[in-house]
Parts: sequence; structure tokens; C-alpha cells
Amino acid sequence: MEEFIGMHQQEVLITAITVVTLLILKFVVTKTVQRIGRKSDINYARTRLVNKYVSIALFAMGIGVIIFTWGVNFKEIGLLFSSVFAVIGVAMFASWSILSNVTAGIILFFSFPFKIGDRIKILDGEFAEEADILDIKAFHLYLRKDNGELVTYPNNLLLQKGVALIAKNSVSEKTDNE
Repeated sequence: MEEFIGMHQQEVLITAITVVTLLILKFVVTKTVQRIGRKSDINYARTRLVNKYVSIALFAMGIGVIIFTWGVNFKEIGLLFSSVFAVIGVAMFASWSILSNVTAGIILFFSFPFKIGDRIKILDGEFAEEADILDIKAFHLYLRKDNGELVTYPNNLLLQKGVALIAKNSVSEKTDNE
């Protein structure tokens, strides 16, 4: 073990610094997102979801830095990434709406134009009536119409359609059940 560390002292040091830096970054970003969530009165489950996305992104960056540090052969990595991205590209093309809904969910988290319990009117030809927001998930909203009907509405359509905020907090907000 000492021989390995002696031969790769610089790589081990850079790997350790990378791991510590990413842990500190994760801590700082998590606290910042939680503070934004508390200050903006955003549901705790939504805050946890955004923190999960940030953790995944930081993990991917860390893997990239460590691969670069240890000098992995770029031709082999290129072949691996091209194969993986080809599969991911086909999967993303098949499920582009899922990705756009998740992205819209993150945008809605940070812009927070409306919250759970607000009464909104979506200005869409198919759904042009008022509803209460029961819950905001990663992919969609749960809305309760006046007749009691439960409707799920995709997050990406909230960014594409006009949404009018009718009343704030008409339903009591849930704390966390996700």
C-alpha cells in the first residue's frame, strides 16, 4: 500500500482534495437551497428533490475530475462515453417530456411563482378553469378542481401556458410526504 501511495502521491492528493471540496460544496449548496426553501415558504419535499439533483450533478463532476486526475486513456473513455451517450440519447429522445418536466420543476422551485395551497387558473383551451394546488412534484402538479376532480398537470406546460394566480394559500400546505 505504501508503495502504491508513493508512486501515485500526486493523484491521491488531488483525489482527496477533490472529494473534500465536493463534500464542502454539497454542504454549502444544500444549506443554500434549504435556506431559499424556508425563506420562500417552499414545501420541504420540493427542497429535498432539488438537493438530490444537485448531489447527482456534483457526483458526476467529481467522477470527471478523478478520471482526469488518474490519467485514464481518453480513447477508451471516448469510446465508453460515445456508447453511453448514444444509448442515453435514444432514451432521452424517447422520454424528452420527462426531462423537460424535471427541468421545469427545478425552474419552478427557484422562481416560486406559486405554492401549494394557492388557487390558480391555467389559461389553456383544454383546462381553462380554476383549481387549487394540492402538491407540486418533480414531474407534475396535483390540482383539485371545484367539482372535486383531481387533475395532474405537467410542470413543463406551466412554463408554456399562462397561469393566473387567483388566491394565495386556499388549501392548507402539506409539510412533507415524499
